[in-house]
Amino acid sequence: MSAALEKFCGSVFWNASYLTRPDADLPECFQKTVLVWIPLGFLWVFTPWQLLPMCRGKERKSSLTKLYIFKQVLTVLLVLTAVAELVLAFLEDMGLDSPPAVRYTNPSLYMVTWFLVLLIHDTRRFCLRRDSGILFCFWILSLLCGILPFQSLVRRALQDSISDVPRFVLFFISYGLQLLLFLLSGFSDIASEAKEMTKKNPEVTASFLSSITFEWYSRMVYKGYRKPLEIEDVWDLKDKDKIQAIYSAFEKNMKTAVRKAQAELEIRKRKKRQRESDPDHGNSMSKAQSQDILVMEEKQSKKKKKGAKGPRKDYPRGWLIKALGKTFWKNLLLSVAFKLVHDGLVFVSPQLLKLLIAFVSDEEAFAWQGYLYSILLFLTALIQSLCLQQYFHLCFHLGTNVRASLIAAIYKKALTMSSATRKESTVGETVNLMSADAQRFMDMANFIHQLWSSPLQIILSIVFLWGELGPSVLAGIAVMVLLIPINGFLVAKAKAIQVRNMKNKDERMKIMGEVLNGIKILKLFAWEPSFEKRINEIRARELKDLLNFTYLQSISIFVFTCAPFLVSLASFAVYVLVDQNNVLDAQKAFTAISLFNVLRFPMSMLPLVLSSLVQTNVSTARLERYLGGEEMDTSAIHHDPISGSAVRFSDATFSWEQDGNATIRDVTLDIKPGSLVAVVGAVGSGKSSLVSAMLGEMENIKGYINIQGSLAYVPQQAWIQNATLKDNILFGSELDEARYQQVIKACALLPDLELLPAGDQTEIGEKGINLSGGQKQRVSLARAVYSNADIYVLDDPLSAVDAHVGKYLFENVLGPKGLLQKKTRILVTHGISFLPQVDNIVVLVAGAVSEHGSYSTLLANRGAFAQFLNSYGNHEEEAAEKNTTAVALEEVEEQRDETLEPCVEEGPDDVVSATLKREASVHRREFARSLSTKSTSSWKKSQEEPPKKVKGQQLIEKEAVETGKVKFSMYLRYLRAVGWGYSFWVAMGYVAQYVAYVGTNLWLSAWTDDAERYQNQTYPVQQRDLRIGVFGALGVSQAIFLLFATMLSAHGAVRASRIMHQRLLSNVLRVPMSFFDTTPTGRIVNRFAKDIFTVDETIPMSFRSWLSCFMAIISTLLMISLATPFFTIIVIPLGIFYYFVLRFYISTSRQLRRLDSVTRSPIYSHFGETVSGLSVIRAYGHQERFLKQNESTMDINQKSVYSWIVSNRWLAIRLEFVGSLVVFFSALLAVISKGTLDGGIVGLSISSALNVTQTLNWLVRMSSELETNIVAVERVHEYTKVKREAAWVTEKRPPQGWPSKGEIQFIDYKVRYRPELELVLHGINCNIGSTEKVGVVGRTGAGKSSLTNCLFRVLEAAGGKIVIDGVDIATIGLHDLRQNLTIIPQDPVLFTGTLRMNLDPFDQYTDEEVWKALELAHLKTYVQDLPERLQHLVSEGGENLSVGQRQLVCLARALLRKAKILILDEATAAVDLETDHLIQTTIRSAFADCTVLTIAHRLHTIMDSNRVMVMNAGRIVEYDSPEELLQKQGIFSAMAKDAGITNTETTTL
Repeated sequence: MSAALEKFCGSVFWNASYLTRPDADLPECFQKTVLVWIPLGFLWVFTPWQLLPMCRGKERKSSLTKLYIFKQVLTVLLVLTAVAELVLAFLEDMGLDSPPAVRYTNPSLYMVTWFLVLLIHDTRRFCLRRDSGILFCFWILSLLCGILPFQSLVRRALQDSISDVPRFVLFFISYGLQLLLFLLSGFSDIASEAKEMTKKNPEVTASFLSSITFEWYSRMVYKGYRKPLEIEDVWDLKDKDKIQAIYSAFEKNMKTAVRKAQAELEIRKRKKRQRESDPDHGNSMSKAQSQDILVMEEKQSKKKKKGAKGPRKDYPRGWLIKALGKTFWKNLLLSVAFKLVHDGLVFVSPQLLKLLIAFVSDEEAFAWQGYLYSILLFLTALIQSLCLQQYFHLCFHLGTNVRASLIAAIYKKALTMSSATRKESTVGETVNLMSADAQRFMDMANFIHQLWSSPLQIILSIVFLWGELGPSVLAGIAVMVLLIPINGFLVAKAKAIQVRNMKNKDERMKIMGEVLNGIKILKLFAWEPSFEKRINEIRARELKDLLNFTYLQSISIFVFTCAPFLVSLASFAVYVLVDQNNVLDAQKAFTAISLFNVLRFPMSMLPLVLSSLVQTNVSTARLERYLGGEEMDTSAIHHDPISGSAVRFSDATFSWEQDGNATIRDVTLDIKPGSLVAVVGAVGSGKSSLVSAMLGEMENIKGYINIQGSLAYVPQQAWIQNATLKDNILFGSELDEARYQQVIKACALLPDLELLPAGDQTEIGEKGINLSGGQKQRVSLARAVYSNADIYVLDDPLSAVDAHVGKYLFENVLGPKGLLQKKTRILVTHGISFLPQVDNIVVLVAGAVSEHGSYSTLLANRGAFAQFLNSYGNHEEEAAEKNTTAVALEEVEEQRDETLEPCVEEGPDDVVSATLKREASVHRREFARSLSTKSTSSWKKSQEEPPKKVKGQQLIEKEAVETGKVKFSMYLRYLRAVGWGYSFWVAMGYVAQYVAYVGTNLWLSAWTDDAERYQNQTYPVQQRDLRIGVFGALGVSQAIFLLFATMLSAHGAVRASRIMHQRLLSNVLRVPMSFFDTTPTGRIVNRFAKDIFTVDETIPMSFRSWLSCFMAIISTLLMISLATPFFTIIVIPLGIFYYFVLRFYISTSRQLRRLDSVTRSPIYSHFGETVSGLSVIRAYGHQERFLKQNESTMDINQKSVYSWIVSNRWLAIRLEFVGSLVVFFSALLAVISKGTLDGGIVGLSISSALNVTQTLNWLVRMSSELETNIVAVERVHEYTKVKREAAWVTEKRPPQGWPSKGEIQFIDYKVRYRPELELVLHGINCNIGSTEKVGVVGRTGAGKSSLTNCLFRVLEAAGGKIVIDGVDIATIGLHDLRQNLTIIPQDPVLFTGTLRMNLDPFDQYTDEEVWKALELAHLKTYVQDLPERLQHLVSEGGENLSVGQRQLVCLARALLRKAKILILDEATAAVDLETDHLIQTTIRSAFADCTVLTIAHRLHTIMDSNRVMVMNAGRIVEYDSPEELLQKQGIFSAMAKDAGITNTETTTL
């Protein structure tokens, strides 16, 4: 071979002696053949791929750019140099001596190659990214290979004159041109057409260099440093990363996989059926089989016991992973390739380190070898870091895409799911699939390759270590393996504590949530201390567990820190002790140590990946069951045109479950187009089921329903989206202004719009939180009317509105003269008053039609309908009278007192994320969720000047999002809470630990230098034992100092947690009511959940990790500087670069994390909303629109996540570059100062440097985490500084037994809700005598409720005073005042806990008294029948009692207190007639000797009062006995007339 090559180039091909001299060089022939052919071969192999876009020919070429033209010109020049060289060869040939063949072949090869480059440049114009990665690599290869001839030529030229001038010149011209082309290919070549796209996302046109170093992202980082990033600043996703693209690919694969899996499922079912039906089958089975079956049955019976629901349905299995694999196989393959390269290179560094130590110890070695090793170390580190970052980028990208496709699949499934499948999982569980399970897949995808890579790394490490230390390695590995179960045990213990603590946390959050929802009651009854005590007890338990948990953590950290050192101690000690001749030298020790460091990562990763795999398995099963569930089957709903019939039921029988009982039986009905049909029947007779059957939500048993035309549906419980009021009505249709106005007017929404802060642009909170029940129902109706469908299905839309509003709606919308008179209307109703006006009445009994016909026919039939009328009729009359009292739009009043409940569903994680969702929706909210004020005058103003935001229009302040750098005072505040003593000693512990660490390493380096000292003599035994002993002692002391520091920090952290929570809680319970009106509960809950969690667990961890990273870096730099003092000079510029990268990155990253959480919440809330409104969405047929909306919401979140991932890679590449430079310089300086150094110290310095890269990365991560988390301290602190209400108890106590008479005087009393608003009460004067019964009436917003708030000092006076029994209430403590008044509030609020606790939280009364109160409240018999009686547990919000019973419990509370003054804020809608009657009679008898103030919404309740106070716009306009007022033609008599009351007698029940 070499002979042929020598003939080919006419000189020696290879001679090893060329390298064994100080000025080493390679033979000329080698340079001209191998070094030329390597880069050219590379290019020729890959060119076909590069030319593919040209053959596709679909795309147009993009336009020319200056850069492109410049590149082509340079390449043409290269072609010319090759031509010139060829010409030279021919000229020489024409001369005398014939040149060797190489002179012809190389220029020819070059010519072909440069033509290829021209072609590739041109072909890349078909692509968006016009720069070619292959070319970039080719330029690098070519330049690297060219360096050797380059230096040879230069050296020769310097030694003697140049023999071959033309070729010499041509070589340098060509090399220069290649260098220029290489530099140019680093720039992104952007065509003018692609400019717009580049603005949206520079990645698509970034050059290869820019892509691998993520340089294109720098603009974003810089922008994020200058100002906090907004979601608009984040670049768009590439088209192939958008949800639509990812999901459509995934869906295709999913469908095929599911089909296969379903086929398998059928086979499984068949086999099971055969097994069950064939009793003798057992005999023919082999023994083993039958045993298997036994075991299986046992397992199943165990499972059954666990989930008492009986066996869960079988589902298609094993398809999800396949589908994901098929969708993302390219990504997986690429990342495997990168990971393999990286894993290989990981083991090159220790070998290079070994060579370097040998080089330093060897006097004879040539200097060039040292430089070569340093450069190789640098290059290895560089390529390794590029590969690793590409690998990570691919993995994280895979993770987000997997999560996205799963979420999209879950969403789509939710829209098409059958109602039986839907019943299997609650909304909370489905949201959980989306958040928790999809997230698990994402985390798993990031580490999936560790499954093969970790074992590979472990095996390779052991092989290399065996080569260094022989069998004594096993001692070290044994230590490692022993540590795994210890760690496992600690983790299991910690997990148990964690689980227990989650329970405590949930319990605390539950009570906290209730306290915040019922804060008004707590304040009115002065019950705060009792609840504060309850919460603090739970918190104490929580902190005790937390302390134990942190102890375990510190032990596990202790073990983990001991590990590397114990491993090396064991291996070295065994190695030295086994054999006298084994001497530990620097090469062995430091190579081994760097290999042990490599080994640590996979060893710690593997168990984590495996446990994550187990969790993912659980998630897989859950997702497969959900996504493989049955789809909705609407085959029973036909759409055939039948003349003269709009809806036809033909023998229709439907049930809710597939095999369940039929709820709708044999219904045969024909509904004519344009008719109004009422469906009536007793409760539970299947009215709503009939509607559901029409919408296709039920399982068909037989028969069909034929529907002609489009549907609009108004459900019984209005479903309101979180959008503006207008969007709720338009519901995705085009706006037709005239029709819109007409609809609003017909649906009685005009008066509401005037009351809402921004009219129809008011944003409605989640679940319609800032609308009253009646308003929601009217919006829901308006949506249906606006949709202009052919058939209207109305499920009892009039139940939630007042009688007179109902009448108005019937006349203007539903009735024969209403907007919908031409449409087909099916109206389910309980109201009887409208029945005479309908065309047809269908009476349902137990799911079957018992009779139908017009009103008069049915009355004449004297059937079920006539009975129904008789039983309801008389009640209905009374109710109508009662209801019509006040003005329309009563509900505004109710709504003011509706507390803003956050919906804490079982959302992702726990309460936190639910509240996070809440917050996110607050972030997006422009306008208030709830009405801001009742003072009418401020509304008038707001109508006059709409553009300015009115004071008080925005009730909810936007939450301050902390941006920019965190103030240093936060850290100090936290440390102060920890305690200065603790803080100081913790820091000292860490310092001591790292002093010991440096000591250990220096001692090791001295130990290895013994090998030089005792080179040819036996190694003294006592010296050996001393070395091992001190090494061991230093190592142990290092771990002990750490243990000391972590234990102390555990105590300090728990102390800080206790102090901060204590302050927060006590302050939140003492702030005035107005604070709760202007702050969404979710936001306060969040302080107690997420922020306190951060203070408890995250901050201490971050602080510890940060300290330890910081100390590790300082000690490493110290060790390198000890070895080579010049290193300190290099540290400074590197440090500055590091600091800048860090500052830039942290501000960007922190903001991106915030954007991620802010944009993630809408995904979940939109999903929750969709699931709760499914029947509506399906009825209108708007599935597509919701899918689109989900896609866009997810894309927004995806882009912020993607951006965050790239920002991490951007940072890592830059930091690893700093790390590589540290390695390079420590090696270079060691080579330069070769003579003065021992091998030991060099080994120490370089192996430390190799380790520094990871630590540098961690330090940035930790700094950024600490900065992100310390904000929690700020947020908690913010709420401890809110202004409190007046003191609970003051110096001045009221006399014992006050108030004894119960006289109340208002003296010129004025009040306003918040300082910036108008007065609500304008100077009220009145006296209420002892035991007088006074009714207070007035229209909505007249200031009735403000009156109670003033008596309890929920509102403080703006002027004047209230005197009760001679005591000015403003002078005494709030609790003294509130404990002596009693109120029965408008909405009954109950708390979780026993019934007894709800009546008497302080245990002030005896059981007898409690029973007496219950008896008076007509609850005694009910409670006696309960198994636990007084200890009966009330569920959250009193869910397990009926509304009426809740109201009676509130009555019992009041009876128990028996104060002299009772305020009765009358419940509006909640109570049925019976309960109302009970309450009225009880109050009349039990409170006969008290002063009673009744705030009435219905006049009939106060017609028997002594006096009536009529309020209007904050003033008392009439105040006299009801008889007098009726005679006087004033406001009161007008209201009475509206209510149909003529004299006081008619109203008594």
